[in-house]
Amino acid sequence: MLSGNRLWRSFRYACRGLWRVIGEEQNFALELAIAVGVVLLAVLSRFKAVEWAILILTIGLVLLMEVFNSAVERAADLLKPRLDIYVKEIKDIMAGAVLLVAATAVVVGVFLFGPRVIKLFTTII
Repeated sequence: MLSGNRLWRSFRYACRGLWRVIGEEQNFALELAIAVGVVLLAVLSRFKAVEWAILILTIGLVLLMEVFNSAVERAADLLKPRLDIYVKEIKDIMAGAVLLVAATAVVVGVFLFGPRVIKLFTTII
């Protein structure tokens, strides 16, 4: 049975976790700031609904991967120093996953904003 009190506590725990990631993970804070800037550019560019959907999903994926990376890194740190070589590999793999998602987000950004930038420069010239 669904309990309002238990649901409220779940949201509080989730928010506490997000605030911890924002406060303690420099990359997440940077990605969040970039996301805010990109959203402002999308507002100024008058994105259509489909473009908004693609943009929000892409931003969400990048932020989600960074949160996941932070959680896996903390879990891996529990294994140190007993399994130090594996901890390094785990962290490297997760960093690679974040890099892959971030690079994909850049490509999506080029597709979404590229035509507008080209149109702006051709109008100026």
